[in-house]
Amino acid sequence: MEELFDFFYRQLKQTDMSFQRYLIDEINWDGRLSAITGSRGTGKTTMIFQHIKRTFGSSPKEALYVSLDNIWFSGNRLYDLANDFDKQGGKFLFIDEVHKYENWSQEIKNIYDTFPNLNVIFTGSSMLEIYKGNADLSRRAVHYMLNGMSIREYLKLDQNIDFPKLTLEEIFKNHIEIAGEINEKIKPLLLFNAYLKQGYYPYYKEDKRFYLSKVANTINLVLESDLPAAQPIEMFSIRNIKKLLWIISKSVPFTPKITELASKVGVSRNSLLNFLTILERGGMVNLLQNGAKKLNSLAKPEKIYLNNTNLVYAFESNKPDIGNLRETFFFNQLKAVRDVTSSQRTDFTIDGKYQVEVGGKNKGHEQIIGLENAFLALDNVEYGFGNKIPLWLFGFLY
Repeated sequence: MEELFDFFYRQLKQTDMSFQRYLIDEINWDGRLSAITGSRGTGKTTMIFQHIKRTFGSSPKEALYVSLDNIWFSGNRLYDLANDFDKQGGKFLFIDEVHKYENWSQEIKNIYDTFPNLNVIFTGSSMLEIYKGNADLSRRAVHYMLNGMSIREYLKLDQNIDFPKLTLEEIFKNHIEIAGEINEKIKPLLLFNAYLKQGYYPYYKEDKRFYLSKVANTINLVLESDLPAAQPIEMFSIRNIKKLLWIISKSVPFTPKITELASKVGVSRNSLLNFLTILERGGMVNLLQNGAKKLNSLAKPEKIYLNNTNLVYAFESNKPDIGNLRETFFFNQLKAVRDVTSSQRTDFTIDGKYQVEVGGKNKGHEQIIGLENAFLALDNVEYGFGNKIPLWLFGFLY
C-alpha cells in the first residue's frame, strides 16, 4: 500500500486548482457510497484530485486515491486494500476506473457492508451499469454524472470569466437582459463558434493544434478499451459498432430506418438497438426518443445525433453541416439538465412542457404558431426578441 500512497501524493502535488468542473460543488463528498460516471475525457479523475487537495491538503493520511488499472491490483485485492486502509484510520477511499477491475461491484458492496467508517467514492466509464452489477449497489450508491464542458465552463477556462449558471426558465423569461450583460463582457458569437469545434473536453487547453486528433483517439479508446471492460462483448461486435458510428457520423441528425441500418451494419434489429444504447452510454451519440416510448430500451429512436459538436468536427473537420451543429449543440446542453424528447411540430420538447425549434437567425415563427410555451433558438444573433432566443445562451445551464 505504501507505493500507492507514494503515487497518490505525487499526483496530488501536481494537481492544478485553477479551473474546477461544475459537478465538484454538487457532489455530497461525505456520502457513504458515491458513483461518478461520465464519458472518457470529461475530467472525472482531475475533479477527484482537486476535491482531495482542497479538502485534505497535499499529503493526507485519511484519504487515498487508487486507480484499478494500476498493475498493483494484478496481485492484490481491492477489498484487502480497504481493510488495511481502514485499520490505519483511513476515512475516504477514492477508487478510479472500476470497470477495469473484475468483480468490482461485489467487492465494493463488501467494503460498504464491512467498513461503516469508510466513505467510498468510485468512478468509471459512462457505460458502467452500477444498477446491474454482480452485486446490488442501487440501494447503496448515489450516482452523479459528469458531462463535458458547457459554454459557461468553456468561458471560465478559456477567458477566465465566471458567469453564473442559469435556469431554463430564466433564459425563457429574461434572455434579453441576460444577453445584454454577457455581450458587455465578451463577443459571444465568436467564442460560440470556437466552442463548437474545440471546447467540450477540458483537455482542449493542452494543445489546440492536436485537439481533434485527441478527440479521435478518445473515440477509439471508448470503443476499444472502455466498452469491452464494461460490457460482455466480442471483438467482431466492436467492429460492427465502429461501422455503425461511422454511418451515423455521415448521416446525423437523421430518423433511422432500423431494418435498413441493421442490414448495412450486418446485425439483427435488436442487436442494432443494443449497439445504439451502448454508444449513447459511452458518450458517443445522443438518441432523441418519443416521450411515450422512452422507457422501452428496444424502441426505435426518433432521431440520432452525435453526442457533441466536437465529435462532429472530429468526423468532418472541413465544413460540417450547420443545421446539424445547431441541433447537436442544443440537444447536448439541454439533455445534461432536463428531459428532452421529440416533438411533432418542433425540433425538441423539454420536460414535456416547452417546445423549441432550432435554426438560423432568419427562421420564422411558422412552426410554433398556435403552440403554448414555444420558442425559437436562433444562431448568429447576439440578442433575442420575444420568444426568439440566441442559441448560444443555452450553453449557460450548468
